[in-house]
Amino acid sequence: MEKVLCGVDLGGTKLSIGLVSNEGMLIEKILIYDHQTKSEDMVVESIALTIKRLLRTNNYDQENLLGIGLGFAGHLRFSDGVIITTSNLAGFKGYPIRDRLQEYFKAPVIIDNDANAQAYGEFQFGAGKGYSDFIFLTLSTGIGAGIVINRKVYRGFTGTAGELGHTIIDPRSEFRCTCGNKGCFMACASGLVVADVYRKKVLEGKKSLMIHGENFDFRTVDGKFIKTGFESGDPVSIEIIDDFAAYTGIGLYNIFQTFNPPLIILGGGLTHWGVYYLDGIKKKFYSLVGEMLYDPIEINLAALEDDAGLIGAAALTKELFL
Repeated sequence: MEKVLCGVDLGGTKLSIGLVSNEGMLIEKILIYDHQTKSEDMVVESIALTIKRLLRTNNYDQENLLGIGLGFAGHLRFSDGVIITTSNLAGFKGYPIRDRLQEYFKAPVIIDNDANAQAYGEFQFGAGKGYSDFIFLTLSTGIGAGIVINRKVYRGFTGTAGELGHTIIDPRSEFRCTCGNKGCFMACASGLVVADVYRKKVLEGKKSLMIHGENFDFRTVDGKFIKTGFESGDPVSIEIIDDFAAYTGIGLYNIFQTFNPPLIILGGGLTHWGVYYLDGIKKKFYSLVGEMLYDPIEINLAALEDDAGLIGAAALTKELFL
């Protein structure tokens, strides 16, 4: 009997649910956008009904389902399957989401942080395939990480290991992280602060080619804006990419000193800034590591781009059978 996986990517703006083959190929997905208006139990019921619909329309039944993985942005008590906090989703604090979803299915349900899910997806189907140990770092609106050690996700005591975005890399920084601290990796080099950094540089007198008129709304500045600015030769955009690359290089240096991994995988929207950004990250990293690098380390881009969260969540189910 053919077995399939199910992945659920629970985000603030969209809820993505799909069936995935054992080889990591997306079979079909359904997107839901009205989940923010629903209670926690209603969201879980919607997820369950959508999974059953996907199984039915693709000629599967529950016996074909190997497992269901759900990833989301936030902290959870992994052993209990209980959400502690979410980054971009209202409610769910203290909610036993794994057990609620498990009530609808015989196949096992596993719940994890979205970065852990993406990391395990890369292990099973992407750039981490063939490695027993590596670190996955996602550089996007926020910064998160997934740690794979001995072919399994390392989650720590509670289940919150891998929050490298909250490691402090510049205590002199004026920008505050969502956790309340200043100088976090995430508050120095993620999409969270890109608009504030751009505004600060312009107010300091840096010349921008992207601002026309006196009523420019700095809230429109995001990663895509910076990419367009870089391609247009905007000096402020170029300087921001330089700064973010340097901070990320420091982050990679700290990862190297903590884990000494053979591979670091970089994913997330900011990697779309391209070769210049990635070369800047590596340049800073290698300038810091110097002669302490006794064996080569690979720094590669993630392979799972489209639907990485969904496919990664589905991949988590395979960890249950290792």
